[in-house]
Amino acid sequence: MNYKIITVIIFLSLGQSFSVRAQSRDFKIVGYYSLKGALKWEETKDVPLKRLTHVNLWFLNPDSTGSFTENLAPLASFIKAAHKKNVKVLLSIGGGSKQKQYHTLLKQEHRGTLVEKLVALTVQHNVDGIDVDLEGSDIDANYEDFVGELAKALHANNKLITAAIAVYYKDQISDRAIAEYDFVNVMSYDRTGPWRPEKPGPHSLYSHAEEDLGYFGTERKVPASKMTLGVPFYGYGYGPELTSKAISMSYKQIVATFPGAEQSDEWKMPDGKTVYYNGIPTIKQKTTLAREKASGIMIWQILGDAHGSKSLLKAINKVGRK
Repeated sequence: MNYKIITVIIFLSLGQSFSVRAQSRDFKIVGYYSLKGALKWEETKDVPLKRLTHVNLWFLNPDSTGSFTENLAPLASFIKAAHKKNVKVLLSIGGGSKQKQYHTLLKQEHRGTLVEKLVALTVQHNVDGIDVDLEGSDIDANYEDFVGELAKALHANNKLITAAIAVYYKDQISDRAIAEYDFVNVMSYDRTGPWRPEKPGPHSLYSHAEEDLGYFGTERKVPASKMTLGVPFYGYGYGPELTSKAISMSYKQIVATFPGAEQSDEWKMPDGKTVYYNGIPTIKQKTTLAREKASGIMIWQILGDAHGSKSLLKAINKVGRK
């Protein structure tokens, strides 16, 4: 056999192997975890850091005067543990609940001070960046300028800026604002929920994930390398009547209560309610989609996961980092 041909084959094989390894390393697994939990890390140590690439600590918000009153000194242990595993830690601002103070703090006369304080916190506590999770009506006319100024200041200090975004308020976020982020976490869940008891059913289908990545990737032209696909580690239950009170359950609670539920996306409960969530097969399917159309998975939220063979995070790692 021609030795030159053998050499070429070996070279191509090695190149392909390195490419796959690089792709696996580049696949982001972003987990939201409570700031309060991180502040008590020495007591709990309940986050499987080895299965994550980024942790977003929810939520750090200023008061109405723009002051951050939380003592973040105890974060040192969590940040040290995360960095030891090469996991980046970001402070997440905003949240799904209303944060009316931002309507004042993002105005031109206050914005610079808020940006300075946020950057100072990342530097002081050795945090890797800021995650902006302003949602719904909290996104106003000052959002774009705030994001631009914050991005410039963070990047000047070698820090990241990311965001949680969703199709629900797609018209409120400009292309310019999206372009400022190092990457965005697309929240592909909560199409319905307990706040809409008249519309029971799945809140995070695979088809929803396809639609959401399709919108941001194709219509808004966000590169796949700058998107992660958000998945839920929780479910919502409805019934047996439309007038019945809807409930929320973590994935951990669901699979602990109903043996075999990890292999399904819905479960009929003894009281007549049906709970809708994402089980292992759908999470694997979504992770495959995220490898093809995005660059990672985002999880709300880490402590909703189960342990052992029922773990969704393990399933994500198995597919995303293979």
